[in-house]
Amino acid sequence: MPQIDSSKVSRWDLHGREHTVHVHRTGVQRTIRCETCGWRRSAQFLPWLKAQEHLEQAHQATVDPTAA
Repeated sequence: MPQIDSSKVSRWDLHGREHTVHVHRTGVQRTIRCETCGWRRSAQFLPWLKAQEHLEQAHQATVDPTAA
């Protein structure tokens, strides 16, 4: 079975710009990195939630492009 080592969380801000945070996995450790501002953080638990929080707080990006 193939192993997935990365994923991303994308949100749009009120001006229609897309902001993306990538989540990379190495063993049990996960690293999250913002494509827009270069912010990085390691997160062992709930990396996708921390990525969403960063997008909301730093970029006011709250619109989920997959929710329709």
